Amino acid sequence: MATEIKFGTSGWRAIVADEFTFANIRRAVTGIAKYVAEQGGEPKVLVGRDPRFLGEMFVAEAAKLLAAHGVKPLVIPEAAPTPAIAYAVQQHKASGAINFTASHNPPEYNGIKFSTPDGAPALPEVTHKIEAEIKALGEMIPAAGSSKEKFEEVDVKPAYLKRVAELVDLAAIQKAGLTVVFDPFWGAGRGYSSDVLREHGVKVETVHDYRDVLFGGHAPEPDDELLEACKHKMKETGAAIGIATDGDADRFGIVDGDGKFIQPNYIIALLFDYLVETRGWRNGVAKSVATTNLVNALAEHYKIELHETPVGFKYIGELINKDAIAIGGEESAGLTIRGHVPEKDGVLAGLLAAEMVAVRGKSLGDQLKGLFAKVGSYYPMRENFRLTPEVKAAFVEKIKHDPAEIGGLKVTGVVRTDGLKLLLDDGSWVCYRLSGTEPVVRVYTESRKESELQPLSDAAKAWVMA
Repeated sequence: MATEIKFGTSGWRAIVADEFTFANIRRAVTGIAKYVAEQGGEPKVLVGRDPRFLGEMFVAEAAKLLAAHGVKPLVIPEAAPTPAIAYAVQQHKASGAINFTASHNPPEYNGIKFSTPDGAPALPEVTHKIEAEIKALGEMIPAAGSSKEKFEEVDVKPAYLKRVAELVDLAAIQKAGLTVVFDPFWGAGRGYSSDVLREHGVKVETVHDYRDVLFGGHAPEPDDELLEACKHKMKETGAAIGIATDGDADRFGIVDGDGKFIQPNYIIALLFDYLVETRGWRNGVAKSVATTNLVNALAEHYKIELHETPVGFKYIGELINKDAIAIGGEESAGLTIRGHVPEKDGVLAGLLAAEMVAVRGKSLGDQLKGLFAKVGSYYPMRENFRLTPEVKAAFVEKIKHDPAEIGGLKVTGVVRTDGLKLLLDDGSWVCYRLSGTEPVVRVYTESRKESELQPLSDAAKAWVMA
């Protein structure tokens, strides 16, 4: 039986040689090619990748299949960040992009992201049509591409870095004399953040700045526990900030000058505050339902419209396209700003954080203390909680109903934008989101006092099992 190919919040992902096979890639690309061809005109699609194993071969195969269906492929020969590919879609007025990446997933995974003509991740109404095209193939495996034609190649890096240099005050970073450490995690961000900083006279040190298809033996995810090499290099060089990107450079990780990891929730809030202060942008802010309410508090403080979206950056991308927001972010380290691509951009996020440190002349930790003094303190946490099939089945039924309390705290509001979010009477909240691919519930909690976070998390997880 043919593998069911489903596009989730960030495309289709699977384990290489298990479900991510050449046969299934042909099915997926054929579905995309048929969808694009049906849109009319003279379609052309960019084809890119991150540095994962066999990426070059997947790109070549996709290009041949697109051409066989009357869609002109524009091949990106080198590994490229997802946001750079998104920007190239706009610049080349393409019909979309196929990007072979599994983003921050472990090295045994690969995947396909499809972007629409605006450069944004495809919305469900598009991916459902692509899935229908794939399903219509039935058990048939499309033939391998046979074209010997050399397809047009596109270097996405120069135009993208030029745009980034327009959005970030790189001169301010240079003037402040900051040293920056950049960790691309062996990924597609290699040569992007570091090159643009060096071109503008900023001292940059790098770690993990070479291709490794195994990403050092772990997921290329810029989380606290995986940033030790970055922290060591910062201490060694006296760097004021460490910036990191994941496998396809759409996510970011930030380390403060003292070696402390600053979680994405806080970076989003700090940059929101900073952009209002320095750019004067007040047209709106967007965050996913699972992202810190520190953003809500700032929106209220500045009297700026808040948009709370389902999880999935495509929903924030829609608001960027409408110029409805100055900044949009997700707690899972996704961020973009006004006038940029409607896609997560880890390169931009890291550079903006460096600008913020340079212009304000304060560490991120000190800036966060100032933010808490302005609108109150917020302490968020996310955990994955594995469920047995029996517990999962019971939990699916349980979250259809609104509980009256969690851990002795009264539920004062219920939000069902995505999953189940419970607002509690002390200003804290809990959010549950079931994974669509594995027996896991994602449990998000946020307290107003640091000492109350762990008890709240324990109560939230106990409610799953109750």
